[in-house]
Amino acid sequence: MILGSPGRVAPLDSPLPFSPVRSRVAHEARPVQPHIMKRRILVTSALSGAACAVTFRGLAAWVWAWACALVLCGGAYAYGTGNDAQGGAAASGRATKATAQAPKTLRYAFPIAETGFDPAQISDAYSRIIAANMFEAPLTYDPLARPVKVVPQTAQALPEISDNYTRFVFRIKPGILFADDPAFAGSKRLNAQGKRELTADDYVFTIKRHYDPKTKSPSLFQLENARILGLSELRKKTIAAKIPFDYDAEVEGVRALDRYSFEVRLASPAPRFYYTFTDGGVMGAVAREVVEKYGDKIMEHPVGTGPYRLAAWKRSSKITLERNPNYREQYYHAEPAADDAEGQAMLAKLKGKGIPMVDRVEVSIVEETQPRWLAFLNGEHDMIDRLPNEFATTAIPNNKLAPNLRKKGIQMQRVPAVDATLSYFGMENQVVGGYEPHKVALRRAISLAYDVEQEINQVRKGQAIPAQAIIPPMLTGFDAQMKTEMSDHDLARARALLDLYGYVDKDRDGWRDLPDGRPLVLEYSSQPDQASRQLQELWRKAMKAIDGRIEFKIAKWPEQLKASRAGKLMMWGVAWSATNPDGSYFLDLLYGPNKGQANHSRFDLPAFNELYKRQFVMPDGADRETLMNEAKLLAVAYMPYKVTGHRIITDLTHPHVVGYRRHPFLRDFWRYVDVDHAGVAQVMAAAR
Repeated sequence: MILGSPGRVAPLDSPLPFSPVRSRVAHEARPVQPHIMKRRILVTSALSGAACAVTFRGLAAWVWAWACALVLCGGAYAYGTGNDAQGGAAASGRATKATAQAPKTLRYAFPIAETGFDPAQISDAYSRIIAANMFEAPLTYDPLARPVKVVPQTAQALPEISDNYTRFVFRIKPGILFADDPAFAGSKRLNAQGKRELTADDYVFTIKRHYDPKTKSPSLFQLENARILGLSELRKKTIAAKIPFDYDAEVEGVRALDRYSFEVRLASPAPRFYYTFTDGGVMGAVAREVVEKYGDKIMEHPVGTGPYRLAAWKRSSKITLERNPNYREQYYHAEPAADDAEGQAMLAKLKGKGIPMVDRVEVSIVEETQPRWLAFLNGEHDMIDRLPNEFATTAIPNNKLAPNLRKKGIQMQRVPAVDATLSYFGMENQVVGGYEPHKVALRRAISLAYDVEQEINQVRKGQAIPAQAIIPPMLTGFDAQMKTEMSDHDLARARALLDLYGYVDKDRDGWRDLPDGRPLVLEYSSQPDQASRQLQELWRKAMKAIDGRIEFKIAKWPEQLKASRAGKLMMWGVAWSATNPDGSYFLDLLYGPNKGQANHSRFDLPAFNELYKRQFVMPDGADRETLMNEAKLLAVAYMPYKVTGHRIITDLTHPHVVGYRRHPFLRDFWRYVDVDHAGVAQVMAAAR
């Protein structure tokens, strides 16, 4: 499951020439260029002078303090400016040497805090991005091929598929090593060099972890829906007997055939099952020794075979990863289409280079948008992942890069997000849940009252398209000709539905009540950031227009996610992002057995469940598309989700970032980009 925030917007009162991001992480060791040091002396001196003034009284004291600050600042700028030829040359030499020795570092920010780094436990998009760069699944995607192309990663080749899509055999490359970790001390599985090699048993263990009730895997639905033989039964036995999960139990559905081969057997066909093994954030290999050593702390101790390992982590503030010294010898290879000029140009620059090309990645958590935007403009961040909507009109007017940014060499990637923004109704909630006609009427009336066009124009600044159903473009199951009431805004119909089913003002206080006379009050869960507040205002306006009361339950994203998985929220607005080309991943949000995992609304309709199961086993084609359309229309009729749109993403990178191209499904892009240090110096000089 990939949940993400619907969007974020926020102002900063004083756009200083440095952002709060720097002040937060300045204590962390990293090479400091001379011009940056001078700026820090300037700021520090000025603030010191101002602080001195606090101990005095009156205007004269403030004048004296700021005069001191200006003198100190002047001295700072005079020092090392080149007036002293010998001193200037020495400083320049030291800077050049430091730059030459500095590791290549990619710096950017997430708008939402991570939750941890265990592939079996995480479900949010941002934690999975980090995890996918440390853990590796057997398969991945070609970084430049469009249409997308699945390729081997730790596997020697694509899986051998037989027995009508019920048997999948993966053969792993020998010699792949886990990152070093104290958990491997004394392990009987170390090789002659004292390193821990990846084997087929590690993937068998990784799959089984999702079935362990203790893990509470939010991704279990991807495996259970495929009906791996014996594992669901083992899980049920574990729960019923209240015993630890038996990882050593022989299971028909998953087993190692030899040291480097494992097979997965299914009870029914699943033609697209292998897509599950393209995501390191879900199916990245985890070593048993690591899980047993760290136990409940495993979210804090990621140890994988990927190109990076965790170097430092300040929770909800900054995540630093460094090159994994044990990572195998890999070279950049991609197969863009012959007529893909951009892809061919990237391939020409990077083909044959060792990966990863970047030594270090620093990810800051910056929830508010303006400091994140300033950090990019000032050159403190090398890229901005998902341009905040409120800067679209200035940064990309008419969806083209602004001339001032183009002049600086900034590069733009603008692509469909392959996602859906939505608000769900808790189907087990006493107010908005249920399948009776009056409950369905309530949800449909609320949906009709909400103005999707205003959301796209006012909050998203045009960076989205209206949704007609839950599956977005670029996936199987998307129908470009489909038009439904999902995108309609019709207050007259909304009021008529409410009146017809007894949601009227019974006590004459100006607000509608439930049919039994109790007050009708909606509770919408949301976050405290500016973009969420804008969405809250749209919901408040919509409910006021139909005389409905709404209250907002505000909490941080990780807290809302935990409550949502437990079924405790009445309504919540989120986004759901694709992980592979199959639109069935979006139907997972509505499939009854997925409750508490992908299905946060807890929708459970037998007619829908039957359609889901029928389409799941079918190969791609017109017959399957017909069933998927029927399933989507049932979701519109019962309205467990108000799907508002499919976003358009704009990423911006500084000119020194080479090879960045957003992939619809690939998370671990870090290994495929390079950073040019000469370009870094140019950007920082321009930002002064």
